[in-house]
Amino acid sequence: MRIGTALNDTQHIAALPPLDRVQQVSGAMVGYINKAGLKRGDRLPTERELMNALGVGRSTVREVIGRFQALGVVETRKGSGTYLLQPVSAATVHMPLMLETVNLRDALLQTLEVRRGIEVEAGALAAMRRTEDDLRIIEEKLDEMERVHLAKGTSGKEDLAFHVAIYDATHNPLFKQLLEQMREAFERFWTKPFDRPDFARRSFPYHRTLFSAIADQDSEAARRETLKILAVVEEDIKEMSK
Repeated sequence: MRIGTALNDTQHIAALPPLDRVQQVSGAMVGYINKAGLKRGDRLPTERELMNALGVGRSTVREVIGRFQALGVVETRKGSGTYLLQPVSAATVHMPLMLETVNLRDALLQTLEVRRGIEVEAGALAAMRRTEDDLRIIEEKLDEMERVHLAKGTSGKEDLAFHVAIYDATHNPLFKQLLEQMREAFERFWTKPFDRPDFARRSFPYHRTLFSAIADQDSEAARRETLKILAVVEEDIKEMSK
């Protein structure tokens, strides 16, 4: 038994990956906001001030601000700056979830299982809790999605905006936080294969019936229509591999 050799054999030990730079900067931003005692409506330092203070480039700062915007933590006003919308804590900052598989079909099916659990409940909650303003925004996103789809045959970005508006109508910020945490996996749905005009085309009318269910505050109908959308998506993903 070659114990000594086994103990000294480190060739199969992989080095630990360095902490994501964006994640580090996100944590530093949270620390700054809390230590500075910033309150809702306060302005954050300028982009250049953040670059100098954190020792990072413009693209990193912009990505962090973009993530915070997606979480509803800050908003950027053109010509004015970036402002805090709500208190932030370390729990706001997430390590993004990524899929290890490189097979697009498998990645989409795995992500779809998670989407089904999240979006069915989000649709039902949106139907119960939506306000008139929520309904107006959802309809605006739906109208834009339909307009772009008819003009171009695809509407991935607009479809994402429609679903995000439904998340917002739940009035539970964790839905958007989950979306942000899984954004790299979820974004596959709104790039490839959604850039193909034939993909999930049959699900298109169900977006309108989902909106109607939310407008009628019918949570069970919202669940059913969401399941119809995702069933079509699943069928088309499986069809791609044949």
